[in-house]
Amino acid sequence: MKITVIGAGAMGSLFGALLHESGTDVVLFDLWQEHVRRINQEGLTLCGQWGERSLKIMASSDPEQIRPADLVLVFVKSTNTPQAAKTAAALLAPEGLLLTLQNGMGNAEALAAEIDPEQILVGTTAHGAHVLGPGRIRHAGQGETVVGSWLVNEKTMARAEEVSAYFNQAGIKARSSKRVLENLWDKLLVNVGINAVTALTGTKNGQILDLEVSRQLSAAAIREASLLAASLGVRVRENPVEHVFAVAEATTANRSSMGQDVDRQRKTEIEAINGYVVREADKIGLSVPVNLTLTGLIQTLEAHYKDI
Repeated sequence: MKITVIGAGAMGSLFGALLHESGTDVVLFDLWQEHVRRINQEGLTLCGQWGERSLKIMASSDPEQIRPADLVLVFVKSTNTPQAAKTAAALLAPEGLLLTLQNGMGNAEALAAEIDPEQILVGTTAHGAHVLGPGRIRHAGQGETVVGSWLVNEKTMARAEEVSAYFNQAGIKARSSKRVLENLWDKLLVNVGINAVTALTGTKNGQILDLEVSRQLSAAAIREASLLAASLGVRVRENPVEHVFAVAEATTANRSSMGQDVDRQRKTEIEAINGYVVREADKIGLSVPVNLTLTGLIQTLEAHYKDI
């Protein structure tokens, strides 16, 4: 299988590396020129509790240099999904598949503007990673990857099962699911409860649990989003607050992706996370004041990066 990863940041580089090590033909696509140059000249360095190793893997910032792919993995920030969709359309083989494992909601809809919806797979992953510098990635944690189809039918689910089986053969624990929308919402609730709070307070995931006030703030945002899911007919896990707190504890030393974006004064994915909750709630007349406040605060912070 020929695979191209669009968005060779932390997670994209991690999946590209793991698949490359299994013998898969992988190409990393990213617009970060220094990252691409370093990977091509010195290899991609992957480090973590399992040691450190350097992998010779192809990277490029030019779509015209990349062969058609049987599977395109999309890992860009949600703000860049529309452009990634255009790139994916140029790189995808006629019968190829596209899989988004991005954070937030609304990515599949943006991809469907350029890609046949029957070719789109969606999913979540519990792997964790962050960028140490150009050409260097830290694998911070591993977990299950869930793959499903955007349009659920017999044909698309069979293809989702093929991809999850391929991941398992490559050593990436995965399963297919007909109820992947519920998995997406479970992941959304985790991001809703952790990302904005840690980004605004300069804290790590586990520090949400240190104070009762931060626990209450996180819990309120999660409960609002859970109520929205129920109103939309989406079943999420019981006790979502406890689940999110368990995730925060399990990743206690990690800085959330939104926190890392704020640290580097980059545009965040707030619109696809808490902002998504606000927009969808507004459509049905549901009040979500905590998510509205967190969204507004992050947007205000982004608007004044240059003044900080």
